Amino acid sequence: MIVDLRSDTVTQPSAEMKNAMLHAIVGDDVLGDDPTVIQLEELVANRFGHEAALFCPSGTMTNQIAIKVYTNAPGEVICDELAHIYRYEGGGMAFNSGVSNRLIHGDRGRFTLEQLQAEVNPDDVHFPPTQLVALENTCNKGGGCYWKMSEIERIATFCRTEGIPIHLDGARLYNALVAQKTSEAEMGKHFDSISLCLSKGLGAPVGSLLTGTKDFIKKAKRIRKIFGGGMRQAGYLAAAGIYALDNNVERLEIDHANAKKIEKVLHAMSFVKSMKPVDTNIVIFTLQDDINLIDYLAKLEQKGIKAVSMGAQTVRFVTHLGIGEAEIEYLLKTL
Repeated sequence: MIVDLRSDTVTQPSAEMKNAMLHAIVGDDVLGDDPTVIQLEELVANRFGHEAALFCPSGTMTNQIAIKVYTNAPGEVICDELAHIYRYEGGGMAFNSGVSNRLIHGDRGRFTLEQLQAEVNPDDVHFPPTQLVALENTCNKGGGCYWKMSEIERIATFCRTEGIPIHLDGARLYNALVAQKTSEAEMGKHFDSISLCLSKGLGAPVGSLLTGTKDFIKKAKRIRKIFGGGMRQAGYLAAAGIYALDNNVERLEIDHANAKKIEKVLHAMSFVKSMKPVDTNIVIFTLQDDINLIDYLAKLEQKGIKAVSMGAQTVRFVTHLGIGEAEIEYLLKTL
């Protein structure tokens, strides 16, 4: 048996999703006439209470487009030190937009209003102007933790008062929404833009959306073209996204429950030194100092269990729709 826990990006389209893709009505999205892409963009924009949306190949692209639209060099983006846009997007902020980072040392990728206020630059030639605040929900490197809505509201209110745009990297946003039983509209009203990934827990093969105002999306579409992100008959991929949004959201609770089962077993294992709290579908644990990380991952692989490292002595498991009851039982027994 193969139990692939490397990421929720390894999900495979179901037969029903493939059928939706096969029968999609398509056009040329770069020319703006792919009806299925238009349907997906309108669906997501409406759900989050935003005016418009843009379909892109990846979440990295949607994040980088947003940063490019909001900023101009010299400028600075404030985010947590664990944020995906800082750690895992290839230095894109500097390369694409010529802006620097101001990092906040928060709690597993989340920071408070007070921490943010302390990092906003004054109007002084010695500092680049603060041009964007970015949050990640859930935070990958933070172990899949999600932001409290009360703190999001406080931060968003401050940003609007100060005239600083606020962007949400929602790579696993639906995990956060399901976990705290929050609606898309409630989340969407606090952000100027949202990046929403379809190819993780929602199970689509490709694609992310960027939402915002009509003017913002008009600018974003130009940047998408420059980044090489324009796709032609993209409706086949958009159809998978529509199916995912209509069918694969509520079942995220299963992934969360499976992650909690793993957490319970690992807490009792002598080879585990520590663990991050499990809030959604990500399990991150640290091995005892006398255990070789590479050997441990290799032994898991020999048993058909695939995982990745998240740093020194640290292992990550991510549950998803490809992990059913049989896979969980096998995994727990093997651990």
